[in-house]
Amino acid sequence: MKFTAALAQVDSRVGDVPSNIDHHLEFINKAIRQKARLVMFPELSLTGYTLRDLAWEIAIDPRSDKRLEPLKKRSKSISILVGFVESGPKHGVYNSAMFLEDGEIKHIHRKVYPPTYGMFEEGRYFSSGDRVQSFDSKLGRFGMLICEDLWHLSLPYILAVEGAEVVFSLTASPTRVGGDSAKLETAEINHEHHRSYARLLNLYLLFCNRVGFEDGVNFWGGSSITSPSGDHVARGKLFAEDLVLGEVDSREIQRARRFSRHFLDERPELLFRSLQRLLDSSTRKK
Repeated sequence: MKFTAALAQVDSRVGDVPSNIDHHLEFINKAIRQKARLVMFPELSLTGYTLRDLAWEIAIDPRSDKRLEPLKKRSKSISILVGFVESGPKHGVYNSAMFLEDGEIKHIHRKVYPPTYGMFEEGRYFSSGDRVQSFDSKLGRFGMLICEDLWHLSLPYILAVEGAEVVFSLTASPTRVGGDSAKLETAEINHEHHRSYARLLNLYLLFCNRVGFEDGVNFWGGSSITSPSGDHVARGKLFAEDLVLGEVDSREIQRARRFSRHFLDERPELLFRSLQRLLDSSTRKK
């Protein structure tokens, strides 16, 4: 596995799926011209983030929605990850991510932890996904998460144990500026977070965050590719659209895991037994 990845750090129009698809195609074509073999977009990139009740009206059924055809066609030339509002088979509405390749939808991830605290209100409009699963691409074995998912230790761990060598985080992270610091604290916290996961799990972490304003909220960008050693391979601009390019190479994963065996020596069966014991104990107490 060795390929150039492109992170398309874009602004999206709320509720305007056709316009957003056209904008995606512009960045997809730029990525192809730059010889990238994979291009990744942010959370809810096809629909915009601050949707509220509009989410129900613009939800996309990936099994039948013809608006996806241009993306499917382009995926014959480059693998594509996008964020969208999904209309599920039982009419649930999900904050989802889609992986397209060779003209087909290869994998869909539904956000497991839609946040409903502080400024976030996703739980009012989206159902929660109930699984996380790694999957195979012609480029390697991958896993997808959406924003808040990456703040839960169990999810990237499950993906890594299941064989994912790249974890993608499609994100819509708002700007939080505190104190008199000249640094953007939100960006620093997120990037240190990514370095920790990449080092501990010895994998690539690709983080694509959106930019622009919605309903008074600003998104900061700063998309990044982090290597298995915890180094930034590439990092995007703050507050501006950008196409961030970087190389993903499985030999770096091999080198990191052989140099420091902590992930190879991981014992998921021990974790399973411990969690089962805790769950059994909790059930008995009830």
